[in-house]
Amino acid sequence: MDRRTFLSAGAVAGAGASLGARGVLAGTRDLASAPASSNARFTRTPRAKARIGFIGTGLRGREHLRLVSLRSDTEIPAICDIDPDAIAASQQLLVDAGRPGAEVYTGSDHAWEDMIARDDLDGVIISTPWLWHTRMAVGVMQAGKYAGVEVSAANTLEECWDLVNTYESTGMPCMIMENVCYRRDVMAILQMVREGLFGELLFLECGYQHDLREVKFNNGRQPYGGGVEFGEKGFSEAKWRTWHSVHRNGDIYPTHGIGPVGVYLDINRGNRFTAMSSVATKSRGLHKYIVDQAGTDHPNAKVRFKLGDIVTSTIQTQHGESIIVKHDTNSPRPYSLGFRVQGTDGLWMDVMDKLHIEGRSPKHQWEDANAWLEKYDHPLWKRYEDRATGAGHGGMDFFVDHAFVEAIKAGADTPLDAYDAAAWSAITPLSELSIAAGGAVQPFPDFTRGRWMTREPVFALDDSY
Repeated sequence: MDRRTFLSAGAVAGAGASLGARGVLAGTRDLASAPASSNARFTRTPRAKARIGFIGTGLRGREHLRLVSLRSDTEIPAICDIDPDAIAASQQLLVDAGRPGAEVYTGSDHAWEDMIARDDLDGVIISTPWLWHTRMAVGVMQAGKYAGVEVSAANTLEECWDLVNTYESTGMPCMIMENVCYRRDVMAILQMVREGLFGELLFLECGYQHDLREVKFNNGRQPYGGGVEFGEKGFSEAKWRTWHSVHRNGDIYPTHGIGPVGVYLDINRGNRFTAMSSVATKSRGLHKYIVDQAGTDHPNAKVRFKLGDIVTSTIQTQHGESIIVKHDTNSPRPYSLGFRVQGTDGLWMDVMDKLHIEGRSPKHQWEDANAWLEKYDHPLWKRYEDRATGAGHGGMDFFVDHAFVEAIKAGADTPLDAYDAAAWSAITPLSELSIAAGGAVQPFPDFTRGRWMTREPVFALDDSY
């Protein structure tokens, strides 16, 4: 270990200690607050129907609820939210689907704890503000139920280890509900990667590049209170999402990009992230948006934002690939995840909708990717295209919910698991550490504790889920 690596490791360990964690790199923190039952490995029983509960029934939660309610192999015994409007809309959704109303848990930020104690739930889908994700996922696993947690799954390295440690101690799966892994073009490219069309992979790019200024401030005029609430009162993410832009400087939403890239590179299943460094630009976009929309005298114009407008991270892997991940949500720009997959025999770039395969594409020329994407359309999309039609985010929401339900029915592990949730979410705290240290390289924890060397790829390897 050279001096630079030693200092980087010390910075991460020091930050972990300040959060009350011990050994954030090695995962030695114990779950002091966990109930005694967390040490028991629960039994997963195959079943004909999956009984699903929902924590958080705002806009995102209700899309999960709607898709699960359309299935004949599910039951929905209970839902939880503190927003009465969200509960009412959810109950109406169940009525529209020809289902009985669900039992409601509400009135407190901790009402979900009573819901997960029920004995008629096999799994719970969590669609709440980010700071609740880990504690709820941990609670669900400790209650002996499958946890389906929206992205990102964790905010700190300590929370990443909480997910892994709880999964290992209880035996209950935790699926990060990363829907972009199921995007149609992303899965076609996965087919091409697995068939070797790009050769040996070398370099990949991805990110979350999405103008969220109006989401964070609703035309600049909604008051910023700084609180982080469980419910989405008024269906506004600004109630909680803006807080992260005020108080954090890092890639605070990495999984839409890194999820597919992690699958391409077999991360945690034959490969792993080893190191990461990040830099951030100055913060200007949100302040300018507020002033432009609401004027210099508006109270929001006095809010100071820690989040740099564009955060760029570079990740190294065990097998020698490099990855660039970008976060850009405060700028006037069209939506793009910015995928680039490049190997020894060619590359694909989604923002251009182009690719080049050596020996098959015209020399030194781009090709339109559509014909290739159609040819290598993934078997899951071919099988379930009709059922995915009308599902959120171009159909990919169907597949992430389908995988969760089918895993429960089979009593099997989910195709995206707690190790993925931890590794993909860890980009956020590691980027914060690196930026605070002037871009210093941070060692990436091995959340599998060496199991990555023998674990086999499982994601979308057949046409069932």
